[in-house]
Amino acid sequence: MSCAACLRFVTSSEALVEDLPWGRHEWLSRVGLTEARALQLVRVTMPPGTGHAFHRHPALEEALYYVSGRAEQWVGRERRVLGPGDVAHVPRDEVHGTYNDFREPVVFLAILSPAVFEGPALIDVSRDEPWRSLRAPLGP
Repeated sequence: MSCAACLRFVTSSEALVEDLPWGRHEWLSRVGLTEARALQLVRVTMPPGTGHAFHRHPALEEALYYVSGRAEQWVGRERRVLGPGDVAHVPRDEVHGTYNDFREPVVFLAILSPAVFEGPALIDVSRDEPWRSLRAPLGP
């Protein structure tokens, strides 16, 4: 989508949808969808028994706002179970992970900043120590 086609209002039907192993991502604001340069917004629906294993975003700061359901949220070595109305702040390049060990899907909004950056968006560290000892990696 060119910038000429960038949206100022994004309806659910216009969201850019990605189905990733840890859940459906509905992008509501990001480069190419809106004119955003400083922030991104994605609504994530994570099914029971899945998770976004320990990872870090070298160039991004993140806030996770829980809409419904519950998840085990890690920021660094600190762990909390979060639910509706709760927020986790993840500083730039901080290791974090989200795990849904509950019976219902969890829905949260991830607000990431900036929208424009260089380098990788995400680096998985779930198989590295000390993270693999804190929680077993997901999948094969």
